[in-house]
Amino acid sequence: MAKPNINIQDGYLFQNLKASTTMTVGLVTGRTLSGRLKRFDRFALVLEEDETEVLVYKHAIATIEESV
Repeated sequence: MAKPNINIQDGYLFQNLKASTTMTVGLVTGRTLSGRLKRFDRFALVLEEDETEVLVYKHAIATIEESV
């Protein structure tokens, strides 16, 4: 019997999407972005801050944390 694939990333992002919490995303360039997660797929996510949507490719992300 094969082991099921556990995707921690998708679970974490889906939980934040449902809760509509503000997230801070640190990029590999050192820049940080903050906003609510609007949607995501295998390659990118969309953050919204002040009615502006930003597309961020996952390969550019270094850290993700929930803002308090």
